[in-house]
Amino acid sequence: MMDWNTLISAKRFGLEEFHKERHENRSEFQRDYDRLIFSAPFRRLQNKTQVFPLPGSIFVHNRLTHSLEVSCVGRSLGNDVAKAILARRPELQDSYLPEIGSIVSAACLAHDLGNPPFGHSGERAISTFFSEGKGLALKEKQPDGEQLTPAQWEDLTHFEGNANAFRLLTHQFEGRRKGGFVLTYSTLASIVKYPFSSSLAGQKSKFGFFTTEEESFRRIAEELGMKQLNGSPLKYARHPLVYLVEAADDICYQMMDIEDAHKLKILTTQETQDLLLAYFPDERKAHILDTLKIVSDTNEQIAYLRSSVIGLLIGECTRAFLDNEVQILEGEFEGSLIKHITERPAAAYQHCAEVSFKKIYRSRDVLDIELAGFRIISTLLELMIDAVRSPEKAYSQLLINRVSGQYNMKATALYERIQAVLDYISGMTDVFALDLYRKINGNTCRLYNLSARIEYLIRPGSQFACFRLAFDE
Repeated sequence: MMDWNTLISAKRFGLEEFHKERHENRSEFQRDYDRLIFSAPFRRLQNKTQVFPLPGSIFVHNRLTHSLEVSCVGRSLGNDVAKAILARRPELQDSYLPEIGSIVSAACLAHDLGNPPFGHSGERAISTFFSEGKGLALKEKQPDGEQLTPAQWEDLTHFEGNANAFRLLTHQFEGRRKGGFVLTYSTLASIVKYPFSSSLAGQKSKFGFFTTEEESFRRIAEELGMKQLNGSPLKYARHPLVYLVEAADDICYQMMDIEDAHKLKILTTQETQDLLLAYFPDERKAHILDTLKIVSDTNEQIAYLRSSVIGLLIGECTRAFLDNEVQILEGEFEGSLIKHITERPAAAYQHCAEVSFKKIYRSRDVLDIELAGFRIISTLLELMIDAVRSPEKAYSQLLINRVSGQYNMKATALYERIQAVLDYISGMTDVFALDLYRKINGNTCRLYNLSARIEYLIRPGSQFACFRLAFDE
């Protein structure tokens, strides 16, 4: 069984030899949080798609606002769980267990750092480039005799934002310090939802670390006493705090996607109210309806309903964690916490998920940005990978020279050069990727065929007009 005394460590990845306890106002885990907030990759999340395109007139969630909200919910979950465990086991009061809230909130900030532009379609665009597109040629032995290993090929064809986040946080990029962000071991372990190699990704394409970071994760897992389930391919049981990070993410994306859909008029006010009221028993529902009468602003009404549901789900997921603490520490707990909530909220959550899939994730605007994202990322991948495979070409030199020096485009090994390309492209914002795509194609962001695309004028200044245009061209 995993032990809370070892699972929570303030040791910093990459600075192990300098490890010593500080006695200041901020704990080491609060330092993790602050370090992430002030980082450039975190700031770039403000221009990365969450679900909906990034319009100018109606402010929907992007990756940055999503991560901040997940962090808030994660802190509440962590604090509630810590309080309950300490009540059961007061001997842990002098351990790091009271810091669970800080650890989970920091991990929540970092959980999406590795996601490429254009939402989840960006991940699919990268993986399918290698499994179905022009990148498929890289599976075979190259003219210079170099060939990717089966494990490396699995990394590419199952590209995963979570694994990329772990790489971003731990990899020593060119000119940067050892250990990447130099976060604490526990914070790093708490973001890895799938603690196994890409060879075990299966059809869902989920895994926790690339082959280049496998030993880094092994070191962290052994230090924290995480339960090893398999040696080769490497697989561990989840760090317990992963379940809280995952629950915070599950709660936020479901609730906020529905609120955004209401603002964009994809869902009516009545539809949205019905979806959210379904979480509550009749008595609580009556109280909520009485409260709604106090304000007439529909957006404020929906915000109140959403916050009420989030509070309920925090309580449900906290209970699920505490009821299954032993199984979680044994590494035998199956599924997410949201799958173990009580019947009424579970049914309401499932209904929300079904409506979201039909009306939100399959809406025209969402599908259009996914299509545009596929086109843009596939084009950039094709050109950049060709450049690092044939750097002697004049055009290759032009492309390589515009890439930041932190990415080792001239690495000796082919796999490392490909990874450098993926590091570069996955770190782009939607706007930067679109801009680079258009420059490469010799285009500017002008609106052609206005008569055929008059809807652009509905949202002047909208970035999405450019996204749709990029796809149409």
